[in-house]
Amino acid sequence: MATPLLDVQNLRISFAGKPVVHGIDFSIAPGEKLSLVGESGSGKTVTALSLLRLAQNATVSGKAVFTGVNAAERTASGSPPRAPVELLSLPEQSLRGIRGRDIAMIFQEPMTALNPLFSVGNQIAEVVQLKQGLAQAESWQAAIKLLADTGITEPERRANSFPHQLSGGQRQRAMIAMALACQPRLLLADEPTTALDVTLRGQILDLLGELQQRNGMAVLLITHDLNLVRKFADRVAVMENGHIVEQGAVAEIFGRPQHPYTRKLIDSKPQRDGLAGAQASAGPEDVAPMMRAERLRVAYPVSIPGIRGWFKKAEFVAVKGASFHIPPGRTLGVIGESGSGKSTLALASLGLLPFSGQLQAAGQAWSREAARNKAIRRAVQVVFQDPFSSLSPRMTVEAIVEEGLTVHEPKLAPAERRERALQALADVGMTDAQFPGLLQRYPHEFSGGQRQRLAIARALIVNPSLLVLDEPTSALDVTIQKQVLALLQRLQRERGLSYLLITHDVDVIRAMAHEVMVMKDGDVLESGSLSDVLDTPQHPYTRVLVTAA
Repeated sequence: MATPLLDVQNLRISFAGKPVVHGIDFSIAPGEKLSLVGESGSGKTVTALSLLRLAQNATVSGKAVFTGVNAAERTASGSPPRAPVELLSLPEQSLRGIRGRDIAMIFQEPMTALNPLFSVGNQIAEVVQLKQGLAQAESWQAAIKLLADTGITEPERRANSFPHQLSGGQRQRAMIAMALACQPRLLLADEPTTALDVTLRGQILDLLGELQQRNGMAVLLITHDLNLVRKFADRVAVMENGHIVEQGAVAEIFGRPQHPYTRKLIDSKPQRDGLAGAQASAGPEDVAPMMRAERLRVAYPVSIPGIRGWFKKAEFVAVKGASFHIPPGRTLGVIGESGSGKSTLALASLGLLPFSGQLQAAGQAWSREAARNKAIRRAVQVVFQDPFSSLSPRMTVEAIVEEGLTVHEPKLAPAERRERALQALADVGMTDAQFPGLLQRYPHEFSGGQRQRLAIARALIVNPSLLVLDEPTSALDVTIQKQVLALLQRLQRERGLSYLLITHDVDVIRAMAHEVMVMKDGDVLESGSLSDVLDTPQHPYTRVLVTAA
């Protein structure tokens, strides 16, 4: 066999003496695509981070021999020309030269990985300038080209945008552009398409494949999306509780899985709760909807360059006259590409963005006076896409879950609030027996799926009638996604909750929605029942989404 680009032997990782990765072995050949799959908490991400010694406070042992360092870097590190380097024992100064240039990484959560104080163009240009030594103007043009290569429209304008001004998918693409800035030999991709819709996933995979062939780049892909693994990877390694339980060619693993855990992952496609769907569908048609919108329009002011901008402002219309209604106990699924206006629609539905048109929730219209919205804010709660950034890292679980009660039921005694918090946590499958000291823990002590359950408990504690679910499972692996969707369906069945579900995942729509609305560039292209829209789509764009899924 040819010399591997990366050869990992007996990799062990522990935190405060507690092992989390137990002596795993794997290798990646030049130009190969290896996928590391497993549930949240299985050790996938910490394995990738440890290769560049980015896992803070971790004790790492074993070997990770990398042969892709260029000759100049080998000379600077004291190694002879063409000699491999051992990443885990390499001096920090030498390793710093490898990071970003020879080995690059795409992080899972771009909102926390990107600096909120600098535009995305400046952050990409900084990498190009530091690693390639280009002038400032050349680095800026290179940043714009990288953004365009990753499929971001209007790259010149988006380069001047700050991370919070981009959609989740656009932020992820900016992270990919930053990672590919120096054409690395090895790309560590930690959930690189988590926030992207199905059509853009294909574009990003095509882009990575093109760059891999052009530069001989190898990819270590960490993902929970098994469809992505089937389409992209050459080999797959399955991790469970810090062990690699099975690895081999993609066709072999998916066609004849040997380990029970591998079979469990493959069988974890979202499933519809037939009982919940039947009960919701049986409701009377003349009941007042929990949310109704007529010609809902959301626009943002945009600066005009030059002297004209001193006297006049333009606008960018993110939602162009959307109309819908959500009856009690039913789910409206909104699907579309990144930047289509889905999340803007969700924020407007929560009264968090100014809008024109008519919008009522729980029989009440949003008011410009915050005090008059208190009742509606209790009736309409939200579960955001990224639980890591939506839960305060400084607050305990008790403070996070009880926060709604302190606003809406301030007269409750501390003991009553604590009891209500424990009940809300139990409703989402988290108890003190399962997690000792649950109420006094912090969000970082839980996995991604557990953090999302905390977010759902925080929303449920004030007994809302409608939940706005903004990509509630996009950051979760397939088995945890299936559990969270089953939890949401059970809660809808038991409590009669209505959902406004924002997602790019057609499988999630099929499992959860009763009605579907398809959006693109702010327009509603098609809407109707689940079967009408997904089984017999009328618009060409809807057919593209269904086919891509």
